[in-house]
Amino acid sequence: MARDLRPGQLDSQSDLEPSVAALVGEIIGDAQKLVRQELALARTEIQEEWIKAKTVASSAAIGGALLGLGGVLFAFALVHLLRAITNLPSWACYGIVSVVLLGGGFFVLQKARAAAKRVDFVPRETVDSIKENVQWIRNQT
Repeated sequence: MARDLRPGQLDSQSDLEPSVAALVGEIIGDAQKLVRQELALARTEIQEEWIKAKTVASSAAIGGALLGLGGVLFAFALVHLLRAITNLPSWACYGIVSVVLLGGGFFVLQKARAAAKRVDFVPRETVDSIKENVQWIRNQT
């Protein structure tokens, strides 16, 4: 049965269909945009964590080098100690320097260890944001 429409009168059925289709299209477009933004956020978070990891690794390397050098100097000090058991010859100087290096190396490694505990390669903000977005999309559909 055809309906006669007067000028300016709207057909509610045909007017509704394009707006629903447009709304669904907008929702899909928004969801795509949201996914792209979430991926960009995840990439940024991972890059930030990578920078932290590189800093931790360099601190650990420095601490390891100091400990290694201190160990070598300590060995030299022991050799000199055995050679000259009396008074304070050069071995005392080697011993003092090696103890300082060992202490410094230990300190740096402890700082690196504490910093390593704070590194997290899972982009937590992105995961939380994606959960919120999924909930929003569910509410929209």
